[in-house]
Amino acid sequence: MGEATIRTPAGRTATPSPIETAEAHSARHRIWAAQMARARTPRRPRLWFEIVLIAVSYWTYSLIRNAVPEQRSEALRNAGWIWEWEHRLGMAFERGVNHAIDSVSWLIVGMNYYYATLHFMVTIGVLVWLYHWHPGRYAATRLVLFATTGVALLGYYFFPLAPPRLMSGGHFIDTVVVHRTWGSMASGNLANMSNQYAAMPSMHIGWSLWCGLAIAMLARPVWVRMLGLLYPTVTLLVIVATANHFWMDAVGGVLCLSFGFALSYAWYGSLPYRLPKQVTGRRAAVEREREREGELRTA
Repeated sequence: MGEATIRTPAGRTATPSPIETAEAHSARHRIWAAQMARARTPRRPRLWFEIVLIAVSYWTYSLIRNAVPEQRSEALRNAGWIWEWEHRLGMAFERGVNHAIDSVSWLIVGMNYYYATLHFMVTIGVLVWLYHWHPGRYAATRLVLFATTGVALLGYYFFPLAPPRLMSGGHFIDTVVVHRTWGSMASGNLANMSNQYAAMPSMHIGWSLWCGLAIAMLARPVWVRMLGLLYPTVTLLVIVATANHFWMDAVGGVLCLSFGFALSYAWYGSLPYRLPKQVTGRRAAVEREREREGELRTA
């Protein structure tokens, strides 16, 4: 009872032997393994698909991020808690950096524009560069970025945090407001368009470090690699100087990026930078896998 049966040409039924059942199970397992291997095989990205995917993903991320309730009182309490712990650690340097750089008008104005623009421009530029010059590594590095950004939403939801410039009695300078520069959507006239209390983790750090590592690992000229390493370092200085983040927010961004790399490694079985640069010649391998899968089904 409960055994599988097959119908013979004479119309009678018979129970398949254990060997036949094992072979069928083994064939199904090989087909599944072949399908998973094909899914994990780097392929040449399709431009139209990538444009739609990035646009929809960023729209969804912004929608969810800005839909998180702006819990002002809890966000201010969390900011006070972080500020207190930084003092205990002897590393509460944000206010000193904020006031020192604000005294140099041209420098702080430049940082305001840096904060507002390069976050998007450099990230998009690196995506385009990877798509064109490193198609075999593009999907894995894109997965790192998407996973990093996605997990950041958990921080925005469960740990609302006011940036230093909004702290009560923190004596921080909101540099965009004071210098009347076009800057962050979290300051000035654009403040109502963005969640003011989504400072932890810092995606300025998560994204800039993602860009910097890709450039440092894959670019050929040494000076370009050095710029890649310098980019997240300067970004850290900018987010602190403009009073948009605590340095602990940067730590949160690094943790999110680590999750993104772990997920990409689990899926592709390698770090993105160790995958083949090109995907030329892999189409034939995929076709062979499909032919083999068809043979397994008919066996």
